[in-house]
Amino acid sequence: MTTTSHDRTAMNGVDVPVLFATVDAVRDQQELAEFQFRARNEWVSGTHNRSTIQNFYGAGQEDATRTAGFVIDADHPAVLVGQDNGPTAVEYLLHAIAACLTHGIANIASARGIELRRVASTVEGDISLLGMLGIDTGVRNGYRQIRVHFEIEGDASAEQLEAVVRRSQDRSAVYDVLTNGTDVVVDVDAHEAA
Repeated sequence: MTTTSHDRTAMNGVDVPVLFATVDAVRDQQELAEFQFRARNEWVSGTHNRSTIQNFYGAGQEDATRTAGFVIDADHPAVLVGQDNGPTAVEYLLHAIAACLTHGIANIASARGIELRRVASTVEGDISLLGMLGIDTGVRNGYRQIRVHFEIEGDASAEQLEAVVRRSQDRSAVYDVLTNGTDVVVDVDAHEAA
């Protein structure tokens, strides 16, 4: 049965009272909504590189609750002149859309009082190397299309579960970035080797 009670306890691993309290706090103090996430990347060798993600700014202050950074390796497979030390950057993008939609599904289902039993997704993206390799400048460098397929089970009707997924799609930051684009600024601080 679906409800939206602020009094409900944790559901689906989501602390529902804290979720509603967060929404209420941001509604009352909208400056708390401003966040800045960061990643620091270092080249390792060849196409292998490594990012560390740790601190961020949010809820009106610098957050330092993460005592260690998340370390993420990226590389190309051998067929793309890499050593396969990690997924490619475009594969991380597939993870990002799946993860963001899944975060939303858990929160929205919990807020609506829907107990989830299973949420799984398959994400596929079609891309051509013709643009990236400079062979055909008429071909875009990025994905032509990304498809996300969800399998979801819970204590609600199929229509209610689909509505949870659609609401997550409506509220997903990664879906928004991918479908609406985002201004990306690249600057360079170059130094000649000594």
